[in-house]
Amino acid sequence: MKFKYLAPLIFFVLLITASCSNPTPKPYGYFRIALPANNYRVFDKNYPYSFDISTFAIDSAVKHEQGEYWLNIEYPALKGCIYCSYMPVRNNFRTIAEDCRKFVYKHTVKAEAITEQPYENPDRKVYGILYEIKGDAASPIQFMLTDSTHHVLRGALYFDAVPNKDSIAPVLNYVRKDIIRLIETTRWK
Repeated sequence: MKFKYLAPLIFFVLLITASCSNPTPKPYGYFRIALPANNYRVFDKNYPYSFDISTFAIDSAVKHEQGEYWLNIEYPALKGCIYCSYMPVRNNFRTIAEDCRKFVYKHTVKAEAITEQPYENPDRKVYGILYEIKGDAASPIQFMLTDSTHHVLRGALYFDAVPNKDSIAPVLNYVRKDIIRLIETTRWK
């Protein structure tokens, strides 16, 4: 007789203890992306500039109404692209430089921070700024290079994905190295 009430009592105790815990959500997981080694080739076509780009990237000329010598450096496997626009300086350097800065700071709505890293290579007469836009901004890295008398080259990295700093972090770090190499190897013609 005593066992007759024991089974429902055990069931009732288990039911109460199981229903008292808070649910634990599973953390988000992201796909592992296999990134190739950083190898470079020289981009040296009939443009007023040259630099090293990744062998993993595809360069393509862009016809644009605002100027010649625009270039896209695409990373198809990473769904990213560096959009490069070239502007000759014709007594309008301050205007061009301010326009480049405005393009960067349009991302302040989504940005957590924007850092500016200056770059100088007096031997090649290449000066510039690398902008890193932290947070879920559409363009996490932009740059501007110039000799301040004849040439301005502006670049902006965009990914064909919803901006999420955690999910694009490995790819961003990979492409960031390529952008730094591009900046360090730029030569004017």
